[in-house]
Amino acid sequence: MSGGQEKYNRGGMFAFIFSMVFVFGFFLYLVFIQKGVDLDEKVVDPHAVAAGTGQPAFDISTVSEPWVSNDEVVAYGKKVFATNCSMCHGTEGKGDGPAGQGLNPRPRNLVEGKWTQGAGMIAHFNVVTNGIKGSSMASFGHFKAADRWALVQFIQSITQNKGNDDTVTVAEFAKTAK
Repeated sequence: MSGGQEKYNRGGMFAFIFSMVFVFGFFLYLVFIQKGVDLDEKVVDPHAVAAGTGQPAFDISTVSEPWVSNDEVVAYGKKVFATNCSMCHGTEGKGDGPAGQGLNPRPRNLVEGKWTQGAGMIAHFNVVTNGIKGSSMASFGHFKAADRWALVQFIQSITQNKGNDDTVTVAEFAKTAK
């Protein structure tokens, strides 16, 4: 009986030794023969270059006062809106985005601008930063302040109900808002 068990144990031992030799040999191949992956890749961020121009794209971090009206900031805000807000608010900001169809209450029509939290840049910045409790408007306070100001600039550019914030008041608010 013990002779039959040795035969099975010997086969298991051969399989184990073969596996260890293979793994050790493969390890040596990877370490000493295989050159590996070249990590010195020159990856180009598609957003770092303006489409079709080869010129550097607009960098919001270079704008010292993103709350001041600026066409480049509005265009950047439009890109941020398209990436983060259009699913609910729609591509034109009319509250008709595909994800917004199932929300209750429905997303705000930003073009029409029937604001519940107040009109104007300061009110919009606070809504983007904090969201609206009891609604589906989420907080985007985790965005950089410049990105939130760019969103506000874009919203101001498309809305019919702009509000009348004083530029000095907005500047004072912006310097304290983070």
